[in-house]
Amino acid sequence: MVALDGIDLAVEEGHILGIVGPNGAGKSTALHALLGLVACEGSVRVLGKDPRRERNRLMREVSFITDVAVLPRWIRVGQLLDYVAGVHPRFDRAKAEGFLARGGIRSADQVRRLSKGTVTQLHLAVVMAIDAKLLVLDEPTLGLDPLARKQFYDALLHDYFDHTRTIVVTTHQIGEIQDVLTDFAFLNAGQIVLTGTMEAFESRYAQLRVHPGRLDAARALGSIHERHVLDRSILLFDGADRERLEMLGDARRPTLGDLFVAAMEGGSRRMEVAR
Repeated sequence: MVALDGIDLAVEEGHILGIVGPNGAGKSTALHALLGLVACEGSVRVLGKDPRRERNRLMREVSFITDVAVLPRWIRVGQLLDYVAGVHPRFDRAKAEGFLARGGIRSADQVRRLSKGTVTQLHLAVVMAIDAKLLVLDEPTLGLDPLARKQFYDALLHDYFDHTRTIVVTTHQIGEIQDVLTDFAFLNAGQIVLTGTMEAFESRYAQLRVHPGRLDAARALGSIHERHVLDRSILLFDGADRERLEMLGDARRPTLGDLFVAAMEGGSRRMEVAR
């Protein structure tokens, strides 16, 4: 069975890439291939190294985290710090303890007695205390409530990211990461459907809620996707003149989720890579 097929993807230093796709799209497999955890064909280079042959050296510069809710419930905070200090050479225990002190988390606290939000803080403290060049996050906020998810990404952006580190994150919760990303890649059924920069996305795409009687005129401008909500048609455009759109309905900038829906429903056949 082929989980990924013809993936061609590059991430520049100091960027935050979001790999977005439905469950089963191949997101986790893509990350595992990047880190040498699964066999794959083709060329793979991460921080200048081939993860299939130099994984031990590579992982000295990488921090890889899956679901933040998977910490052992029996472990105490101090024991967790002991473990991370023993397995990652770039872990700064004093820095982690400083982050924990800000959140009122004590070394003797046991994970089972912490709230989900506090477990998130604990996981972040460990992450941000690792001086890694590349941080890889696989659905990191799965199972967390909306407030905890927001706190996770806010802390990641403001306390960890410094424009020299690179972050790759997978998710199917698009709305929560749109304001964090510099780049995105839509993945479906093992293939990349669309890639782009957030800068290009914000300048290129527009969404139009068409006024009654103006649908044919709007379609004539070359929409790349169309959907219907109640009694109105909503069209997505790539590079259309904003003033012309505003004559035909209510124009606004779409969300990344709007573009994702268009790509998943076949609009990507008319999209170019948004670079």
